Amino acid sequence: MIVLLSFAGFAQKYAYINSEYILSNMSEYKEAQAELNRVAVLWQKEIEAKFASIDSMYRKYQVEAVTMPEQMKKNREDAIIAQEKAAKDLQKKRFGQDGDLFKKREELVKPIQDRVISTVNDYAREKGYAFVFDTAGEMTIIYADPKWDINNAILQKLGISVNNELDD
Repeated sequence: MIVLLSFAGFAQKYAYINSEYILSNMSEYKEAQAELNRVAVLWQKEIEAKFASIDSMYRKYQVEAVTMPEQMKKNREDAIIAQEKAAKDLQKKRFGQDGDLFKKREELVKPIQDRVISTVNDYAREKGYAFVFDTAGEMTIIYADPKWDINNAILQKLGISVNNELDD
């Protein structure tokens, strides 16, 4: 009897979520993603316009280079190279690691993700879960019993209703 009771004391409750599922059911997340996409498209068009301008400069240079003095050729080549460098720098500034798109994502999406994590933490403490796993992304779970799925319960705590039965 003592052995059985000691094993019962070590029993831990586990649950899992799919953060992608939770986020995809949040209208504020969808709005943030739409804003990110809108900004990314704008910035991409800006960069494409710069490269189109550089391409036009280069084609014009190729036509006129035959009749240009060497110094003028050198100046035009330098101008084209400078424009190309500026366009590449802008591309890196917008889309590079820690670039403007990354910062915009941090500004728009991170507060939503933080709210979900906070809600999961509160729910886990409330229900006595030792661990809550996220099945989205890198983690591989071969089997998960649906009775430990707390996605809809988290959505409910976030004030979002879903058409499925809610978890306990």
